[in-house]
Amino acid sequence: MSTSRYGGTVYLVGAGPGDPGLITVRGLRILRSADVVVYDRLVHSALLDEAPPGAERVFVGKHPAGPRCGQGEIHAILIARARAGLRVVRLKGGDPFVFGRGGEECEALRAAGVRFAVVPGVSAAIAVPAYAGIPVTDRRYASAFAIVTGHECDAASDLDWHALARIPTLVVLMGLRSLPSITRRLLASGRHARTPAAVVAIGTLPGQRTAEGDLGTIAERVRDVGLESPATLIVGDVVRLRAAIRWFDHGPETAGDPALAPVALGAATE
Repeated sequence: MSTSRYGGTVYLVGAGPGDPGLITVRGLRILRSADVVVYDRLVHSALLDEAPPGAERVFVGKHPAGPRCGQGEIHAILIARARAGLRVVRLKGGDPFVFGRGGEECEALRAAGVRFAVVPGVSAAIAVPAYAGIPVTDRRYASAFAIVTGHECDAASDLDWHALARIPTLVVLMGLRSLPSITRRLLASGRHARTPAAVVAIGTLPGQRTAEGDLGTIAERVRDVGLESPATLIVGDVVRLRAAIRWFDHGPETAGDPALAPVALGAATE
């Protein structure tokens, strides 16, 4: 944990990809002791209920089509609450350091002399494909994978698309809006049009939906079925394994197992 000139502490806690049961044990313990919870748009409401009743809840989510809380404003909120001596939980979807701007927040806290700690979370880049029955690596198909944010896939992108096209498994987070551009870039960079591809929307939650196809058709397929964000794109031969592994889609096969039921976190036991 970093040192501090102030009494409060900020904990950057990964909330996981959606299913509230995927938060870590340490993350949940810290959340249950929070004075303030500063949370993002994709954090499940059940996790907010785990904070103490009297804890302040501050929404700082960014919505593509709605109001946005600037990153500088988020830094100011964290610093002010910590300087007031409070225990602040910065609750972030997925993992704080996987396209979560957690590094920027840590730097701002360090510069302000505020004590902080990081609690890693389950990243959607791995969990969402897993819930769709797609392992991102497999010794027969993929010995490497790459994660890209869809926000970097627009016209001004500096990404090396020729390098990305050669990686066995490519996972794109938050890329639904840029899906046609992503597929065009990969095809133009040499990825075969028949490469298996899938898009998983609302991953790890009961409303999860998956569209399958190949690189040449997946954008049209997603449009036809009407998937909505948040969505994750997976490109690579590992998508072929979904036919045999798609465990989450088969509700009747898991409905009788309480370990796989939706999590009701309930009161703290410590």
